[in-house]
Amino acid sequence: MAVSLKKTPLHESKPEASAIKLLFATGPSINTRLLVAVIAATVLLVAEHRGPQSGLLRTSLSFFTDPLKYLVDLPSGLAKQAVDFFDSYASLKRENKQLREEQLVRQTQLLKLEALEKENIRLRALLENSFKLGEQVLVAELLAVGRVPYEHIVVVNKGTRFGVHLRQPVLDANGVVGQVFRTLPMTSEVMLITDQNHAIPVQVNRNGLLTIAVGSGQFNSLVLPYLPSNADIRPGDLLITSGLGGTFPQGYPVAVVDDFNSQPNKPFATITATPTARLDRNRELMMVWSKAAPVPLTANPADEPNPVTPNE
Repeated sequence: MAVSLKKTPLHESKPEASAIKLLFATGPSINTRLLVAVIAATVLLVAEHRGPQSGLLRTSLSFFTDPLKYLVDLPSGLAKQAVDFFDSYASLKRENKQLREEQLVRQTQLLKLEALEKENIRLRALLENSFKLGEQVLVAELLAVGRVPYEHIVVVNKGTRFGVHLRQPVLDANGVVGQVFRTLPMTSEVMLITDQNHAIPVQVNRNGLLTIAVGSGQFNSLVLPYLPSNADIRPGDLLITSGLGGTFPQGYPVAVVDDFNSQPNKPFATITATPTARLDRNRELMMVWSKAAPVPLTANPADEPNPVTPNE
């Protein structure tokens, strides 16, 4: 079986290529289109310049062109907002951290200022009371508190170099604290009036009744064990130093009576009082001299005064 292959000449495909070329080449040329666009733009410019009717046309066309402008600007606008958002977040985070650190520093400074303010108030109260006493006083700072149970002894930073002597009265801004128990060149030990081994002669400020207040071993309590059940004393009476014994000058506040229990079967009543001094809160104390001659507040080591032996 014979098969004949017929070759198509190359020039026979030209009509099809020409048809395709004519199909895509329909319409005016690019130069014609450019000329029409320039003419249309010129006409619009002249019409806008000479008549107000173009405003209505522009307004009508803006309904179609404005959304296109917004869509074109949308990606760049979103990108800018995202960058601003993250920059603002990072900036606020850094600023917040800085403000928190500054707040911590300010709070620490305020705590220190508050402590200094309270110390200033205490010192002013001591200074005012020193003028009221009319005697020579020396402000001493508390250094330590004794740890032995039922022994109320504190250590202050003034000793024999400043003229401090044994049995010297010690006060705060509210009343009697105690007396000097032991002296050293730079420090002194003060026995508080609430110590069980301490006793102080007092009198009732209301009627002058004399008695002795003895320490109970508690910071907020004194006992008056030597008053009979019919004694003229009642809760609220102020107890002051009587001046007897020669240790405490007369008239210093000591305590306020808070309880009076008469016992028919016993010769003495049970009476307790609360010290007026803040024995468990003091940081500064006053050492009081009742002598007429002033005592020097500083001295050379060679001129240290000898401790005064307490009178029995």
